[in-house]
Amino acid sequence: MSVSSSVNVLYGLPHSLYTGIARSYLRTQGIAYLELPPAHADFVEWILPTIKRSIVPVLETPDGEIIQDSLDIIDHFEHQGVPYPAYPEGSLQSVLSIILQYYGYQAMLRHAMHYRWSYLGQQDVFLRHAFATGSDAARAEAIMARMQSYLPALGINADTVPLIERSFENLLDILDAHFAQHPFLFGGRPSVADYGLIGPMFAHLGRDPVPSDLMKRRSPNVFRWVERMTAPGLDTPDFPGYGTDFIAADAIPTTLEPLLEHVAEEIFPELTAKYECMDALIAEHQPEDGQPVASKAHQRHVGQVETTFRGAPITSGVAPYSMYILRRADQVLAQASDSEQSAVQAYLHRFGLEQALPGERGYNVARRNHIEVWERP
Repeated sequence: MSVSSSVNVLYGLPHSLYTGIARSYLRTQGIAYLELPPAHADFVEWILPTIKRSIVPVLETPDGEIIQDSLDIIDHFEHQGVPYPAYPEGSLQSVLSIILQYYGYQAMLRHAMHYRWSYLGQQDVFLRHAFATGSDAARAEAIMARMQSYLPALGINADTVPLIERSFENLLDILDAHFAQHPFLFGGRPSVADYGLIGPMFAHLGRDPVPSDLMKRRSPNVFRWVERMTAPGLDTPDFPGYGTDFIAADAIPTTLEPLLEHVAEEIFPELTAKYECMDALIAEHQPEDGQPVASKAHQRHVGQVETTFRGAPITSGVAPYSMYILRRADQVLAQASDSEQSAVQAYLHRFGLEQALPGERGYNVARRNHIEVWERP
């Protein structure tokens, strides 16, 4: 156990997308924590040998439990009980919140990485300062170069850049209209959908100079939501009397419908191609239950697919982590009544989102010993 674990210790960085998710959750729930950079001696000497890959965020609890991944950090505290649970009780809200969580966690990496690295010349000083935090200039240079090398696998190229920027502007307009009426996506407190979106919308798009300036000028309600999500508690003085519950009766506000249409246009056919790639890998290699998805612990992608983003051809990396997120929506449906399942499926079909759920495929993606593994029946 590291010497600093008398409190919850969050290992992360201010400019890290996934650290931003965990930090937002801890602050909202009033959970005390100490944040340290991954260059800290405790991370190097204790955490890294345990999780076997250099990745953030990682949470170490006071009793020495290590939890790697913002999604798992959220679920750890949800099981303990928190003031503002992040999973709606209604099946429809819960399934949609998981799909939107996936959109923020995975699909919006394209927006986040484009605005961070394609505009490097306009925000070079800011980013070099950020990446040297808790480190040094030489290490910052190496990490920045590695991050920029990921752009092709995210489908960021000359043809898609205008589409990505138009997509982000459309997203800002949609969310601005919604947050003018509601403090969070599904009502009076954040759901896992809000936590999914806050990763890219804070760490990259709400913090880096170029996209954050666009957000402030174009969509002040969105920037206010970013402030709300990164402040302690709920921070909703601009919604007096709204309350802290999710919208009653599992209802979906009309202001969210354009967001669902937007997400469906963004994630397909790419997500379908990624599922098919994983299906083919399973059929060819027949991995055993518990076998790591990749040969090395730090590898997140198991292949690439040729697909499209808003009609433009792209090459996209396939991360089984996508299924790890979305399988939770299947689990929500499995616990619902037949009539609820039918209602949810019909609603998803309205927006072309029914194929977002993995469904029965004869395998699953789980996490054991801090890495993704294939799970077989």
